Amino acid sequence: MTPDWIPIALWLGIGYLFGAIPFGLILTRFAGLGDVRAIGSGNIGATNVLRTGRKGLAAATLLGDALKGTAAVLLASRLGGPEAALAAGLGAFLGHLFPVWLGFKGGKGVATFIGVLLGLYPLGVLVFAAVWLGLAFLLRYSSASALAASAATPAALWAFGQTHLAVLFCVLALLLWWKHAPNIRRLAAGTEGRIGQKG
Repeated sequence: MTPDWIPIALWLGIGYLFGAIPFGLILTRFAGLGDVRAIGSGNIGATNVLRTGRKGLAAATLLGDALKGTAAVLLASRLGGPEAALAAGLGAFLGHLFPVWLGFKGGKGVATFIGVLLGLYPLGVLVFAAVWLGLAFLLRYSSASALAASAATPAALWAFGQTHLAVLFCVLALLLWWKHAPNIRRLAAGTEGRIGQKG
């Protein structure tokens, strides 16, 4: 008999492989823009891709980074069930943050966080979006809005009775905050760039 943890570990690994696809790096290279890690923050996410001046590429990166999380979750849910979907979601998020083929230096996780949430509990995306949009309008800080929205997500899931999802997204939010440590320091120092700010 196969131990119960083996299928879960398998889906964690499959989710990781989905999440580790570096869309920002792939798309910018195909567009002839070189290595996106050589510009701006050195990050592979949509925000840094936007620094190339190619809004379409940034949007495609955002979509790809989100949908790889959604795809991993939906595939696992269909073939392995709810627990497999949770494992695949965690794996996809870890894959995006720590892709093995990029020396474990990946993105900050906001798009993949949303994508995993979309696959597991679409209503949660509305909560995330409402918090993000509200704070972005008031404060004009994208990073602060994302941090607050990620923190609100597990609380909302708990309130909706989705206990297992709340635990998972608490872990994801903590990892997201950790990856945003430089942004948090700039916010505290008052040097973080605002939405629409030039230079």
